[in-house]
Amino acid sequence: MARMLSGVTVLDMGAFITGPAVGMLLADLGADVIKVEQPETGDPFRAFKGGLYSPHFQSYNRNKRSVTLNTKKPDDLAAFDELVAGADVFIQNFRPGVAERLSVGPKRLQAINPALIYCSISGFGPDGPEAERPAFDTVAQAASGFLRLLINPKHPRVVGPAIGDAVTGFYGALGVLAALHERNATGKGRLVETSMLEAMCHFNIDDFTHYLSANEVMGPFSRPHVSQSYVFECADGLWLALHMSSPPKFWENLAEAVGMPDMLKWPEFADRVARIQNYEKVRERLAPLFLQRTRDDWCAHLTRLEVPHAPLSTAPEVLESAQARHLQLEVETSHPTMGRFRTIRSPLSFDGERSMTVTAPPVLGEHNNEILGARRTATAAE
Repeated sequence: MARMLSGVTVLDMGAFITGPAVGMLLADLGADVIKVEQPETGDPFRAFKGGLYSPHFQSYNRNKRSVTLNTKKPDDLAAFDELVAGADVFIQNFRPGVAERLSVGPKRLQAINPALIYCSISGFGPDGPEAERPAFDTVAQAASGFLRLLINPKHPRVVGPAIGDAVTGFYGALGVLAALHERNATGKGRLVETSMLEAMCHFNIDDFTHYLSANEVMGPFSRPHVSQSYVFECADGLWLALHMSSPPKFWENLAEAVGMPDMLKWPEFADRVARIQNYEKVRERLAPLFLQRTRDDWCAHLTRLEVPHAPLSTAPEVLESAQARHLQLEVETSHPTMGRFRTIRSPLSFDGERSMTVTAPPVLGEHNNEILGARRTATAAE
């Protein structure tokens, strides 16, 4: 695949998810991403499963190289500065003030390299009354109003993956790409900033737009009701999702699929408005019908009738599906010491060409000698 960011050097000093996600997205596009980590411990995500190569760490650190530097030590800081002088992008997701204490703040680094794109990610912004608050994924989801849209009020539990972390990483990468584009014309670097609060508020823009334009405060069932989305259990205990949306043909075909052609004459099924207003009644009518067949039977039946649906698939089921295999979503390689590494390829294609190669996440300090040289390697190991 064309390496769109070939020739771009990125220093990734991020930890956990938001910063490393920016680095991974740039690395997937061909940038040379050097992960700068603390000696001995490295990114805290390395040790989440014991050792220094946890699945958590692997998720956001493929296609990178790793060096260990403690910038509080003069020799290591000098080595770091040499890297900064030749870099295009620097990434960090420390709390406000920490970068300066580590001598890696934007003013200092851009004095070394005025063309440097400096990406800073925080929890609640660089300043303000809540800037110092600790922020993790659930905190950001809740503070932005997003989490309440995922919580079932009758059974309140935090569910799902680290959406806030990953989304913030995407916004950070978007900002870096915009700054790189501008630098082609100006030759000057930029300080690119985002926070988990800002990113998740923007990601949650539908909620805010309904409030700002119609004074409507959305709840966890607002979007499913309007989009007419459902999940149903099947005879084998597996689950199926439907997204019926607006076109009448979807409902007409569903009525045929469930063997109730007169269903749309019932008051609660009469039209889109009626179905939205009577969402729970519609769900209660349909739920027993889906218990009469296995999920595979339903999928085959609904596919023939072009009813929008999908199984609630597990990761193995997704990878084993015919479409995932056709799209070659799973890629793999081998790390010299850690062995087989499998992941999901970049979702982007350019001129029909997919990225089918990947480099396994690095072990801590794997590239010290390669990048820093023998003298720096010895210093970092002290």
